[in-house]
Amino acid sequence: MEEQAPMNHLALIEKTQSLIAAGDIVGAESALVELADTEGDGALMVVLEQLPPKDILAVIREYDTSKESIVNLLVTPEQFARAVVIEKQYKDLTRTHLRGMVNSIVFREDADPMEFLNAIGDLEGGSEALADYFSEKWARIESFARTGTFDASDDDGQVLSETALYSSAYASRRLEHDEVADQDWMELAYLLRYGNPDLFIETVLVLRAKARAHDLGEEEEDATAAEEDDGKVETANTDRGQATPAALEADEESAI
Repeated sequence: MEEQAPMNHLALIEKTQSLIAAGDIVGAESALVELADTEGDGALMVVLEQLPPKDILAVIREYDTSKESIVNLLVTPEQFARAVVIEKQYKDLTRTHLRGMVNSIVFREDADPMEFLNAIGDLEGGSEALADYFSEKWARIESFARTGTFDASDDDGQVLSETALYSSAYASRRLEHDEVADQDWMELAYLLRYGNPDLFIETVLVLRAKARAHDLGEEEEDATAAEEDDGKVETANTDRGQATPAALEADEESAI
């Protein structure tokens, strides 16, 4: 059961939300840090329980490697998970903020990374959020799912079926944890595969779907561009000698 915040905390919550709404994330974090400094970590945790996930997300996604955030240190796995699954609303195509906040919180000192990963997996949209985190590494994640290593050269290019993925996920480990302990995507994938194989496979399947959608999108863009630019020479015709730049220039001059 959630602990109710006293009146002075309610005023702080209102102030924090107003600052976030105004775009002053630094000011909002400072107000929360001040509470922890004056009343202790317990008071901050009570306030965090009262803040909606979107406001917690606004603060924790502004990950700064130059300083340690008390908010990032105290946010619970459940609070973090609720924030992560709505991060896509920011439409950050680089995923920089998502990876930064995941790494800073999941791998924080004295934390159990699996508590955070399991909390994410328990929510609708959890595997999608993890797929977004891995989006730039999807080929190496696919290789890891198939071969147990992140070296794409070990992969023969075949795509495992969903059934084969489940069998592979429970196969003997080819890597030891300390070989991938980088507190980044590689270690996260390792923990996910061997700590929660079902969630790992769900994430791989979502990554595949995203990759297919991306490829289809590029094909559609190419087709649209070809339709809109009728003046371009078809490469296939040029290769067969049916059209050359010189011939086209001659045709244009005769038409004039």
